Amino acid sequence: MNWLSNFIRPKIRSFVSQQKDVPDNLWQKCPACDGMLFHRDLDENMNVCTHCGHHLKIDVDQRLNILFDDGEWSEIRAPHVPVDPLKFKDRKAYAARLKEAQGKSKREDAIVIATGTIGGQPVVCAAFDFSFMGGSMGAGVGEGIVRAAEEAVRTHSAFMVIPSSGGARMQEGALSLMQMPRTIIAVEMVKDAKLPYIVLLADPTTGGVSASFAMVGDIQIAEPGCMIGFAGKRVIQETIREELPPGFQTAEYLLDHGMIDMVVARKDLHSTLSRVLNLLMNRTGREEARGGSRGKGSKSVNGSGKGGKADISSAAKAARNVAKLPSVKKKVAAKMTKKRAAMTTKTIRKTAV
Repeated sequence: MNWLSNFIRPKIRSFVSQQKDVPDNLWQKCPACDGMLFHRDLDENMNVCTHCGHHLKIDVDQRLNILFDDGEWSEIRAPHVPVDPLKFKDRKAYAARLKEAQGKSKREDAIVIATGTIGGQPVVCAAFDFSFMGGSMGAGVGEGIVRAAEEAVRTHSAFMVIPSSGGARMQEGALSLMQMPRTIIAVEMVKDAKLPYIVLLADPTTGGVSASFAMVGDIQIAEPGCMIGFAGKRVIQETIREELPPGFQTAEYLLDHGMIDMVVARKDLHSTLSRVLNLLMNRTGREEARGGSRGKGSKSVNGSGKGGKADISSAAKAARNVAKLPSVKKKVAAKMTKKRAAMTTKTIRKTAV
């Protein structure tokens, strides 16, 4: 038996020890259908389940790479705010929690301010990082949104926010709640500058975030299946003591009830945002409305090539000349006669009643 213990067993041990351990993160289970997803397939499909189409959470950097043209964007550093002004402590000191979150995410806070182009149009984007304390909104996040709005106005860019948050940051107390009116004021500043404000709702968007800037966009877009609401479903059920409808607080439910404008799959987000931004940021139309100058080679109504008041006055003259034509006069007169006859019939019916 010596040959078994002295020769075969060492050979088997050396062979087994040479085998590399299989990494734990090669496979991931879909939370919707429990299907097993290989990490490469998941990355190629933008973190969307290949079995059921469920949209899994996505890293903020990866999301911005998907949205911006050619994945190119630059980050603006958010303004510094006082750390732990209330000296809050529960099971752990708030300052320690912040340091831990900053070490894991390599970010100062739960907001990323990015600038770039989408569909060729300039965009300033404020995206939430859910991995940083659940994307909770504290003074740093509020200051970041204000800074992003100011940058959008300064550079005459569209302003886009991507909320993915559990709501206000409880460790900052009333200071966190004060960010709700502050962010609304920042959004109003963008709207006063006649710039588009777009909200892309990601999973989840709840609490003070959904009760403030996240639901006042000019265009409200959401990813499929994402949770959008204020209080949790269980809390609402216990409060009103009623069973809530199926699909309550999902993007599709809110779309059916008119709370959002579109539910767009992740793979179609870039093309959809490009189309929307090109419609809203039509600079040529905006310049014409303001009486600004036209581009090279453009022609005015009277063919003189001049923009502004000359075009408007010539268009008005042309309209008046058309109105003087006999055929047009006859049509207008016939329409007026029909209108008067309809009004007379209405009056007679009312009198008869």
